[in-house]
Amino acid sequence: MSGGVDSSVAALLLKQQGHDIVGAYMKNWINEDKVIGHCPWEQDITDARAVADRLGIEFRVVNLMADYRRLVVDYLLDGYRRGLTPNPDVMCNREMKFGVFLRYARAEGFAAVATGHYAQRVESW
Repeated sequence: MSGGVDSSVAALLLKQQGHDIVGAYMKNWINEDKVIGHCPWEQDITDARAVADRLGIEFRVVNLMADYRRLVVDYLLDGYRRGLTPNPDVMCNREMKFGVFLRYARAEGFAAVATGHYAQRVESW
């Protein structure tokens, strides 16, 4: 759960359908290096936790920052160095959401991962 509308509605719909769900926030970035720009991760966690509380579901913050730096940020910086225009969102979805996070969910015993956007339904469990 990102704290936004898409993942919140996905959680609500799954709960209404009778699924036993857990909300999880992928903590990928905290702007610890004073990089230009603003990452509102603290507010995102607060918002996601409030939705989970309202839905009456467990909420977890999953720290994936090291993997994000290695798989997304390093890819981005390498692309810039080589004169390319990398797309970090594509890499984040592929490598983080449906890679590292999916492996985390499986290791924790979850039957499926749901997301609010950028996904297709795949029966691969």
